[in-house]
Amino acid sequence: MLENINAIIATVTFLSVILVIMLEKLHLTIAAMLGTLILVFTHVLTLKEAVGYISNNYGTLSLFFGVMVLVRAFAPTKIFDYLATKIILLAKGEGKLLLLGIVAITTPICAVLPNATTVMLLAPLIPPLATDLGIDFVPLLILMVFVANSSGLLTLVGDPATYIVGDAINMTFTEYLVKLSLGGAIAVATIVVILPWLFKDIWQVKFEHLENLPHPDINHPRMLMFGGLIVAFVLTFFVIGENLPIPITPAAVALLGATLALLLAHHSHIDTVHNILRDVDWSTLIFFMSTFVLIGALEKTGVIAGLSGGLAIILGKNITLGAIVLIFFVGLVSSVVPNIPLVSAMVPLLKQYLVNVGMTSPETLSSSFTGQFPPEVLPLFYAMMYGATLGGNGTLVGASANIVAAGISEQHGQRISFHTFLRYGFPVMVIQLLVISLYVGIFLLF
Repeated sequence: MLENINAIIATVTFLSVILVIMLEKLHLTIAAMLGTLILVFTHVLTLKEAVGYISNNYGTLSLFFGVMVLVRAFAPTKIFDYLATKIILLAKGEGKLLLLGIVAITTPICAVLPNATTVMLLAPLIPPLATDLGIDFVPLLILMVFVANSSGLLTLVGDPATYIVGDAINMTFTEYLVKLSLGGAIAVATIVVILPWLFKDIWQVKFEHLENLPHPDINHPRMLMFGGLIVAFVLTFFVIGENLPIPITPAAVALLGATLALLLAHHSHIDTVHNILRDVDWSTLIFFMSTFVLIGALEKTGVIAGLSGGLAIILGKNITLGAIVLIFFVGLVSSVVPNIPLVSAMVPLLKQYLVNVGMTSPETLSSSFTGQFPPEVLPLFYAMMYGATLGGNGTLVGASANIVAAGISEQHGQRISFHTFLRYGFPVMVIQLLVISLYVGIFLLF
């Protein structure tokens, strides 16, 4: 009886947190923390168990903390301001080149940095520059978000959802590049193809008086040079680290890069360690932690095991059908549920389903499992990565990058409403899911 009550509390708490976030009644971090504390105070979980679920996901937390510190340490160089202005100047007064420029600058950065972090860096540059050009900056911010979410599929570390799923199946950075990066490139290419239709007014516009634009200079070029070496080191070991005789995970590499960046900033006196750590996005990190606890409660109370039984009945052992269904199901749900809690819930659900139908062994359910999953079941996890990431383009609450962009827009005097984002986002999401389902069906399943 007590187990049933705990399962009900865990389910209602999880769904309530999601609903409050969707309706924007509370900041997502506050909502997730309140949900976590409800579970602790109702004794669904002990505090020790809650902390244990956080520690089980140390890799995700370490990776994004390290990248956040690394990026923030180079903020005084003004490199991102410089790049944004150069993009506009290279556009030579043509709206279509400006849109393509936003794609060009956002894509490579989001391939190696979390998409929300990239939007935090680049989005504040868009409103003042758009104002100087005399155009509405909201469509430009929305485009940046679409590209950020899509290009997060180019590498294992580009989006929290891809890293959470990849970490769950013990996928290396190199394996991801070989097997899944092409899907990310296709997702970005899809946006490029529909740009003339999606942003028709800006595509056709011609800008004048570009000579009045501000021309920021790069500060501390020596610091930037050494910083570039640190970034190159991090990217190199992202690729080769797990194949070394003594493997080094992307999370460990990110932490080392962050430490070197702090050392460089402190030694060069361009900023203080206190200022850099103060500006880390602690809100997002705490949201991650709280989400892991909420999902842990669903695992402990048997809710996930019960749902996996239903999945087994619906799909059986049909991996092809399962992959296509997951792309659209996860994509549509991810458009209204932030993809981090969604994939955190879906990963153990999918693992339990595979055990139930006899396609994997029960040992794969353990968070300490370090072996390989059977190749024939991996397309299900790939489909989840694609669906969760691209579904984030559907609505304003679908991804953390969307919410970051909306906050920046509001700071500059314009609110991105749920309806405004939906008008652009829903058709983009549907087109991308259709294209990526064809890709998965043709290249990954056959």
